[in-house]
Amino acid sequence: MRQSREGAFREFAEARTRYLYRSACLLTSGDTHLAEDLVQETLGRMYVVWGRRTARVGDPAAYAQTVLVRCYLAHQRRRSSGERPSGQLPQEVGESAPDASLRVTLLDALRGLPPKDRAVIVLRYWEDRSVTETADTLHVSSAAVRTRSTRALARLREQLGCGIAELAPH
Repeated sequence: MRQSREGAFREFAEARTRYLYRSACLLTSGDTHLAEDLVQETLGRMYVVWGRRTARVGDPAAYAQTVLVRCYLAHQRRRSSGERPSGQLPQEVGESAPDASLRVTLLDALRGLPPKDRAVIVLRYWEDRSVTETADTLHVSSAAVRTRSTRALARLREQLGCGIAELAPH
């Protein structure tokens, strides 16, 4: 039984790690090291409950995304006051993709949002979750999700301005 449990979890982890990492990168505004840590913590928590809770959940992939967002929000709450986010992303070595400047601009704009607003934006528009699913994940009301979403999008538009079209590939 233990062997099949571990095999099933390993298969799940191999299939979902890439998706969890992408979401974590968006939540952390491009901090790949923190994103890796969050994915590792998420998978660790999933392993502990694998088989018991996932049978009741129904969709382990969605549950893993929920665990990831909760890990991120918990990290934001306990972050030491001595830590200071950098104003610039480090230079990437090698050839960059044609939309690299757009990606950096969007990550910078996301970084300017409060953690819960950023989580709402990632869940609603990156993960394509409904208002209700997002509310359940964050343990808030649907009205709070709609309000945060509206305000966060307005802040993003304010930060990005009309110049965002210039960065998009033609």
